[in-house]
Amino acid sequence: MAEPLLSVRDLQTQFNTDDGVVTAVDHVSFDLAPREILGVVGESGSGKSVTSLSVLRLVANPGKIVGGQILWKGEDLLKKTEAQMRAIRGDDIAMIFQEPMTSLNPLYTVGNHIEEALALHQGLHGQAARERAIQALEEVGIREAPARYSSYPHQLSGGMRQRVMIAVALSCNPDLLIADEPTTALDVTVQARILDLMLRLRTEKEMAILLITHNMGIVAKLCDRVVVMHRGKIVEAATVNDIFAQPRHPYTRDLLKSIPTLDSAPKTRLATVQWHPTPQQDAHSNLVEVAPGHRVSAWVAGG
Repeated sequence: MAEPLLSVRDLQTQFNTDDGVVTAVDHVSFDLAPREILGVVGESGSGKSVTSLSVLRLVANPGKIVGGQILWKGEDLLKKTEAQMRAIRGDDIAMIFQEPMTSLNPLYTVGNHIEEALALHQGLHGQAARERAIQALEEVGIREAPARYSSYPHQLSGGMRQRVMIAVALSCNPDLLIADEPTTALDVTVQARILDLMLRLRTEKEMAILLITHNMGIVAKLCDRVVVMHRGKIVEAATVNDIFAQPRHPYTRDLLKSIPTLDSAPKTRLATVQWHPTPQQDAHSNLVEVAPGHRVSAWVAGG
């Protein structure tokens, strides 16, 4: 694998609650190479989104990163000032959040959203910013881009709003795009178009993608490698082919069994995730080799 663009090492993120400290990201480590698409999968609450927010240091109170390293091109983001992080966010690393309707400001036009990023990171204003914004809309396949430039979020369909979010994220040509559930609440036809768009842009823009999802079908279509998270830990990491052909962890196998297939009998009840660690397994983890040169913390199966 090429020299990592992003290396997360022993990352730990915690939340202080009335019931005590909750560890949402528990000693997580992974690498992401240039132009690679890495999927992070798991059930809701497994720590996927908090991991992605931690990379950009966007974890809100009462959350806090308490340990580890986030190496971006060899430099630890945890040692950067907030001003330095603001320069990196949206420029070097961009993010698509889960809900485009709530992520887009209803008082801003589509053009306003893109021009704000261009002014902050590229120093573009006026006509130059307008032209680049329209170009960004065209790049993500939005028809009649000059007209859509003046539209407000509520005037757009769900798929169109998601494309606008991608246009905002890509307007400054980032090296890494973090996509957190980019097709949530979209119908399957629009989902397919968004995924095809991301694959095309990965090639055209030569950027890496960190994809956060619970949908193994999306992982199969889009990703080169995948890490599987459960209760804040990575339990398995491998290439997509290996994960689907030879899953090694019982939790991964349960996730794959829960996917409906075309040959499933009508009205067949979907399988549910049955595996959960015992208290002893939860407290003690083994370091296992799950792919050449890639070690992650994983629970021992059985028990």
